[in-house]
Amino acid sequence: LHQDPSCCFFLLGDADYWQARNPGLAIAEIGAPSEAYDVFGEALPVLHRPLARHPKAGTIDAATAPQVIAAIDEAVDMAFGGSVSAIVTNPIQKEALYAAGFHFQGHTDYLAHLSARHDHPVQEVMMLVAAGLRTVPVTVHIPLKDVPAVLTQDLIVDQARVTARDLMRYFGIASPRLAFTGLNPHAGENGSMGHEEIDIIIPALDQLRSGGLTVIGPMPADTAFHAEARATYDAILCMYHDQALIPVKTLDFHGGVNVSLGLPFIRTSPDHGTALSLAGKGLANPASLIAAIRLASEMAQATRD
Repeated sequence: LHQDPSCCFFLLGDADYWQARNPGLAIAEIGAPSEAYDVFGEALPVLHRPLARHPKAGTIDAATAPQVIAAIDEAVDMAFGGSVSAIVTNPIQKEALYAAGFHFQGHTDYLAHLSARHDHPVQEVMMLVAAGLRTVPVTVHIPLKDVPAVLTQDLIVDQARVTARDLMRYFGIASPRLAFTGLNPHAGENGSMGHEEIDIIIPALDQLRSGGLTVIGPMPADTAFHAEARATYDAILCMYHDQALIPVKTLDFHGGVNVSLGLPFIRTSPDHGTALSLAGKGLANPASLIAAIRLASEMAQATRD
């Protein structure tokens, strides 16, 4: 990445901590985001925010939670202030944050909360990107047994509209083609295996179609992701979490990217968790983080073209 000026980024964190963790890495402390360009080709720019104490890699330390939250807050402030064109978040250990009183499900919910504080209420949408596939889970981190009760026509319509808008804005797709999976086996098979398709999903698609969007489905989930099917759509909205994430991680386990659509700024992140068992051992695969940085850069460039 350091050879590509278009991907110029800086790390918001404790420069001393990262230098101690990586003694062979050239790190340059910067005083403002704009200074990153001056050193990016030669060193990792770090906007220094000292930690009260340096945590041990691979452990859960609730004492670091306030500074983790402060870093997210500052990144959002910089995005709204225009000093950065995108935010790439690394995985957070939610257990440590919850112990410190954090009550949001994760990054995306908290970013939406911060956006509302900046007078930008949002409809956030989670999109996974890998190997040319873009998937959106309409329902996300809820038990599977609760999905039918949460799934509504309005939810599908809202998620689809945000997805279409941001595909145009950030991915340069003038007329997005949106596919939709069914909830039930065989997409319900005309009501013989469930009525959510008839009662909820098909009416949502009819509403979207009448609004001018190109929509496909509902497709049986087991036939929606082979190469020929993927060629027919630009993104596919799936009815629950694993429908959307299994195909992405199967196609490219290490290179997937999580994109938060619907926010008033660009945010990407690696499509994996903290992997505490690998932390500090030099074993973690950086491909997803690299892909997240590249995609954030491409999305930012699309807003300038």
